[in-house]
Amino acid sequence: MTSHRDRPRSLGRAPGHGGPSLGVRLLLAQSMVLIAGAATCWVVAVFVGPPLFREHLHRAGVPASSDEQSHAEQAYRYATAISLAVALGVAMLAALVVTWYFSRRLQRSVTEVSSAATELADGCYDIRVGPPHLGNDFDALAEAFNRMAAKLESVETTRRQLLGDLAHEIRTPVSVLEAYMEAFEDGIETLDAKTIMMLRDQTRRLSRFSDDVSALTRAEESRTSIELTWVDPAALLSTTLAAATDRYAAKHVALTSRVPAHLPRLWADPERLGQVLGNLLDNALRHTPAGGQVEITVGRRHELLVIEVTDTGDGIAAEHLPHLFERFYRVDAARDREHGGAGIGLAIAKALVEAQRGRITADSDGSGTGSTFTITFPLGLDQQPGVRAKPGGSALW
Repeated sequence: MTSHRDRPRSLGRAPGHGGPSLGVRLLLAQSMVLIAGAATCWVVAVFVGPPLFREHLHRAGVPASSDEQSHAEQAYRYATAISLAVALGVAMLAALVVTWYFSRRLQRSVTEVSSAATELADGCYDIRVGPPHLGNDFDALAEAFNRMAAKLESVETTRRQLLGDLAHEIRTPVSVLEAYMEAFEDGIETLDAKTIMMLRDQTRRLSRFSDDVSALTRAEESRTSIELTWVDPAALLSTTLAAATDRYAAKHVALTSRVPAHLPRLWADPERLGQVLGNLLDNALRHTPAGGQVEITVGRRHELLVIEVTDTGDGIAAEHLPHLFERFYRVDAARDREHGGAGIGLAIAKALVEAQRGRITADSDGSGTGSTFTITFPLGLDQQPGVRAKPGGSALW
């Protein structure tokens, strides 16, 4: 694989080669304008001015073909030539000064953006450019470049974190498996039922992690098949709670629900929505100690169906709330790894909810105060832009 340093920096010409600079181009443009103006003045002075001047002399009583007329016309031509020469000279000087001033400012701004783009291509993602103050267009260009650089910096940071987390998640079970293999070879361990169970747990962890990463990739790239149909929220919630009851009972965490009667149906994918609710319930169970409580409620607010999962667990500090739905993000990395979480469940939930035109948010008053995850869906098919599937049909986002 080639690195970014091995790739060509630009698809166009390199700066400073293949053509005149911006200042020269501006000067040439100004010169062309001056030449056109001089040619126009010459045509007016030679072909238009003399007949008009002669006509005014005749009206003033100067006889035609007289010495007075000849001297007056000679004075007119002399005055016109001097005036045009002085005017063109001043115009040329002014053009040179204005072109020099603006070309320097433009060249400085273009050079700064070009240099910054080159550094950005070389991996310096923290580079930024200042506003050139040459008008709204140039300031907008600088602002757009800075936004692009900030986005690339964020993507690069996420990529590095992603690779580190992937390496860690894979390294732990692989190290355990490798250690036991060496122990088997040395005769230290025997392949009894307990060891087999432990080895299966590690292989399941690898398999589950692989499936989660694959599911997250498909969801974020909008390649997950969304089977849209009319969903009864109460029935879906009942099925989800039944699937989680045993896990909650094993940890001695109370799981309750509040579902009002006569809820409107929701145009969604019941399997994917059940997956989202299952991820949220698993996340709540992981962070709620024994004796705690998790409650899931469903209700209607105006034209929205609102689903809330509230727990009395660890809570979330304010600085972590904006990052909860990022891939592999953990509030407490050591604790989550101990409980088997890879930091993918909430990212998958977000991708699946948004694939159905919904929205998911998290709220907490801080550590030790519990947390609430809220999902909102618009009610009614007419509020689902881009959905072309018929009831019972499918759509691919």
